[in-house]
Amino acid sequence: MHNLAATNRRSTRHRGRKPVRRIKVLPYVVPSARSRPAYNPLTVPTKCLKFIVAIFLLPLCAIFAQTFFTAFARATVAQRLWAGEEFWFFSLGALLWLIAFFGLPRPIVLYVFGHELTHALWVWLMGGSVSRFRVGRDGGHIVTNRSNFWIALAPYFFPLYSILAIAAYGISSLFFNVQPYGRLLYAVIGITWAFHFTFTCWMVPKSQSDLRDHGTFFSLVVIYLMNLMLLSVMLVLASSHITFASFGADLATNIGNFSHWIVDLSKQLSRHGARSP
Repeated sequence: MHNLAATNRRSTRHRGRKPVRRIKVLPYVVPSARSRPAYNPLTVPTKCLKFIVAIFLLPLCAIFAQTFFTAFARATVAQRLWAGEEFWFFSLGALLWLIAFFGLPRPIVLYVFGHELTHALWVWLMGGSVSRFRVGRDGGHIVTNRSNFWIALAPYFFPLYSILAIAAYGISSLFFNVQPYGRLLYAVIGITWAFHFTFTCWMVPKSQSDLRDHGTFFSLVVIYLMNLMLLSVMLVLASSHITFASFGADLATNIGNFSHWIVDLSKQLSRHGARSP
């Protein structure tokens, strides 16, 4: 292990709209004088290890998706979630953003700013420091002394502008009566979350170095799982009939059912192998 601090530089650039408008996140820049670790034939490459971890995360993704959609269907049909004003104002905000995203020039600079700021926030959260922060029409980057897959993938699962809107509403409620503006908050969350969702879906296929550096398959699994967890939290907060305890109980039940299925499948395969000559 080496204690040398590597300065990582992540950059986001986009071309003009004349040929194709796109954003590209450049790979890290590390000191060229850094020594290489001694070769050990027993060492497992990090990307290979993360690939294996991602494979084991796939069942969890499926179980989480089953739990979420079951709870959402129950809240929508049986508990009439769709009839609440929270649902309609959130949906209205999301719809307005979708119209803007596909029908108007996309606010690339706003996305780049949020992208780089999210990297910076997660660097600080991980105990690192940011020595440079740059955002412009030609892209942006931060220079930091710390990097890991949480920092690299954070912009793809952390809806910064939605978090800021909720934080602003919460802070304002300490000094003012903001209850009459609750509907506006749901609309703003709908707009900002749809902003996060559409730009994430638009950016992921563009061969981002954030994903490649930690293994594309592993990165996609983490992004999917984290966004699904975020949606689950939003569903619990939006529905008065779903609690974190009830959602957790459903999740535990589905995990148990999956475990029983794995055990039964293993028994069937072992019996089949025993019968084979």
